[in-house]
Amino acid sequence: MAPLKAFVVDDEQLARDELCFLLGQSAEVEVVGQASDGVDALKLIPQLDPDLVFLDVQMPGLTGLEVARRLVEADLLRPLVFVTAFDQYAVEAFSVNAVDYLTKPVDASRLEQAIDKARKQIASEQTPKSRLTPDDLQRIERAIAAFETRQEQVAVRVGQRYLLVPATDIVYASVVDETLMVATQAMSGQSNYRTLDELHARLDPAIFWRVHRSHLVNIRNIKEVVPLFSRNYVLKMKDAKATEIPVSRSQTKRLRDYFNL
Repeated sequence: MAPLKAFVVDDEQLARDELCFLLGQSAEVEVVGQASDGVDALKLIPQLDPDLVFLDVQMPGLTGLEVARRLVEADLLRPLVFVTAFDQYAVEAFSVNAVDYLTKPVDASRLEQAIDKARKQIASEQTPKSRLTPDDLQRIERAIAAFETRQEQVAVRVGQRYLLVPATDIVYASVVDETLMVATQAMSGQSNYRTLDELHARLDPAIFWRVHRSHLVNIRNIKEVVPLFSRNYVLKMKDAKATEIPVSRSQTKRLRDYFNL
């Protein structure tokens, strides 16, 4: 069985490289091209004629949704998998006629499910085009607009009280024993959000980085970057305990580039 020809679109090179790496681990997929923006995607997709397109939603200039709309209008859209950093509630809007959606950071097993769904869809259609419609895209845009409002305060439960914490005071948020904990320099407690994705979607992505699957940090509240073997890092944070947060392999380059390490 011939591998599916995949095309990857993401403006963040680190995220693009990570997804291409994961796709490269599958014998069912061959990455035939990639683009760092919507303009290049619109040029290359018709030329390379991929079987499947992985499309980042949040890109400067032409967004992923605008790229999808133009491909729909030109009758050029192939089966599509949206890739998004939005939380679990916002991504419900992506359950339209696209093949699937993936949340960042992309999970390898979840990616395999999307590939399997794409192969089944392509096999079931004589003309392997996505069934996305303009109405589908409008539905997604409305959901995104509702979730893009950033919160200025976050409720944190400490004992029997809920304290309203300015978002910029957050040092880090971590999943501990399936509970989402939030720490400032002065206190820590349980978040009123259920997942890191949900919390992250309501904070400024320029300040809050998902440095690990279980950890979200405020880069302005990093006290020290501690190098480990194999060029990995641990972050010492500015909370009272000087908590150490591990950095995942996929985020080390972004960290090095930001701090010029």
